[in-house]
Amino acid sequence: MDQKLYDQIISNFFTCDPEAITGIFREFMLALQAEGPLPPSPHMAQNYETAQANPEIHLLPGNLKDARDAVFPFFWGTDSWSSPLHLENVKGPANYASLVGGLACLLKNPNLCTDTYSHRSNELEVKAVTALANLLFYHTDDPWGVFTMGGTISNLYGAKIGIERVLPGAMHTGLGGAKVAGIVSEAAHYSNRSVAGWLGMGTAQLHSIPTDEAMSMRLDLLAEKLEALHGEGIRVAFVTATFGTTDGSGIDDVAGIRKIVDDFAARHGVPAPQLHADAAVGWVLSFLSEYDLGKNPLTFSPELLALVERAQRYAKGLRVADSITIDFHKMGWGHYPGSAFLVNRRQDLRYLSRTVEETPYFAEADGRRDPALFTLECSRPALGPYTVMASLNGIGLTGWQLLVARALELSQQLKLRLERIENCKVLNLDALGPSVLWWVLPKGRDAKEIHRQALGGRLTPECFARYAGEIRRLYEKRERGMDPAQDARLSFTTSVGYLPHGLCLPAWKAVFFNPRTGTEVIDRLVESVEELL
Repeated sequence: MDQKLYDQIISNFFTCDPEAITGIFREFMLALQAEGPLPPSPHMAQNYETAQANPEIHLLPGNLKDARDAVFPFFWGTDSWSSPLHLENVKGPANYASLVGGLACLLKNPNLCTDTYSHRSNELEVKAVTALANLLFYHTDDPWGVFTMGGTISNLYGAKIGIERVLPGAMHTGLGGAKVAGIVSEAAHYSNRSVAGWLGMGTAQLHSIPTDEAMSMRLDLLAEKLEALHGEGIRVAFVTATFGTTDGSGIDDVAGIRKIVDDFAARHGVPAPQLHADAAVGWVLSFLSEYDLGKNPLTFSPELLALVERAQRYAKGLRVADSITIDFHKMGWGHYPGSAFLVNRRQDLRYLSRTVEETPYFAEADGRRDPALFTLECSRPALGPYTVMASLNGIGLTGWQLLVARALELSQQLKLRLERIENCKVLNLDALGPSVLWWVLPKGRDAKEIHRQALGGRLTPECFARYAGEIRRLYEKRERGMDPAQDARLSFTTSVGYLPHGLCLPAWKAVFFNPRTGTEVIDRLVESVEELL
C-alpha cells in the first residue's frame, strides 16, 4: 500500500479543515449572492447524452477544490428560486435558518433509524414532530410521527395504516384477493394514484370524488361512494382529504369527512377508514390558529383579518384527522426533504410495526421508540428535523404568521384585480391559499359569462375547446413577449381539479411562495395581461 497517498486522502477528505471548507463554502455563497439581483435564470440546455458519455471519475486523488470544480457548473446552472418574479408553482426559496440546521445535520450525518445511529438527533426528531403535531392537531394527547423522503411516502404511510385497519395482517399475508379501496377528491395530488399502485390495491381501486367550484370534495358524493363500495363488498381502507390542492389551494372539509366516515362505520359495523389529510401545501394555515383577531397585534388590514379568520376555521378541521402529511420544504421554505407523517395517536403506528426479530440488522432497536421498526426506510436523513426546528425557532410563531398572512394577502389582491377585467375570470376566487388560477380570453370576450355557461353545461365540448385554445394561446403569447427583468414567471395547468360536466378547466397560474414578492410584481402582472390583444 502507498502509505503516503493513503495519508494524503485521510488528510484531505477525513480531517476537518475549517479554513479550507469554509473558503469553498464562501465561494458558493458568493455565487448565490450574485444571483440575487438577477431575474430568474433561463432554463439551461441539458445534455444528458454527454453526461452519460463522460462520467469523469478522476484516476488520482485530488483535494476539496477538485470536489468543488466537479459540481460548480451544475450549481451555477440550477436556479435558486430566490427571485421575487418566481410565481410558477409551489416552490420557493429556502430560508437561511433552514440552511443553518442543514449544515449542522450534514456535519454529523446521523441516520434516524435507531438511537444507536443518531443519538440526540432522534430526540430532535421527537421535538420536531411533536411541535408540528401540536400545531396541526392542536395540543393532542399522544401524537407521534416521522420525517420521510417526500409527501408521496407520507401519503403512503396513511394509506398503509388504513389497509391494516380493514384487513388486519395484510403486512404479512398480503391482500389475499380482498377488494380494498381508497377515496380522494378529483383535485387530489396524483401521488395518491402512485400510492394505490405501489401498495398493491391497484390504481383502479382509487376512487375520485368530484369537487365543488372551490375545489373541495363534495361530501354528498363521498357518502354515496362509501355506500356503493360497501354494497359491492369492497373494504374502504382510507379517505384522503386534501388540505390545499397543488393548483388551486382547494381545501376539503376534514371535519365533515370525519362525521361521514364515522357514521358509515357505525351503521355497517366495520372499521372506519383511515382519515388522512394531505396537507403538504396547506398545513401552514395552522400558524394562524392562535392569532388574536380582536387585538390584531400585527395590525393586519380588515380584509386580511377576514382571510385569517377563514384560515382559523379551516385549520380546526385538521384536529380530527387520523394522520397528516406536511411538506416543510414547500411553504415552510425549508430544504428538501422536509416531509413529515404525523399521527394523532401514537398507538396507530402499531399497524406499521415489525419485531426486532424481523430486523436483525437493528438487533439493538427499542420498540418503544426506534423508527427502524415501523418506517419504510432503513436509512433516513436527519435534514427534516434539523431544518424544521432551526426554521421554527429562528423565525418564531409571529414571523410565521407574517409570512403566511402576506402570501394570502398577495394572492387575494391579484384575484380581485384580475376579476375586475372583463376578459379575465378567476377560477379559485373562493379558495384560500397562495395560488391564483384564472382565464385570459381575447378582448371583447365576456370571460365571466363563458365561465357561467361552462358551469351550467351550456357549452358543447367543441365550443369549450375553442375557448380553452384561446386561453392557452394568450398565455404563450405573454410568455414569448415577457421581459425577464420585470415580468413574473407564471405556469399553466390543463385541469384545475374541478370538472363541471366533465370539462377539464385549463388556467393560468401564479403562486405566491416567495416572501420577497411585492405588490409591484402584481401591478406589472396585471399590466402585462391588459396589454395582450
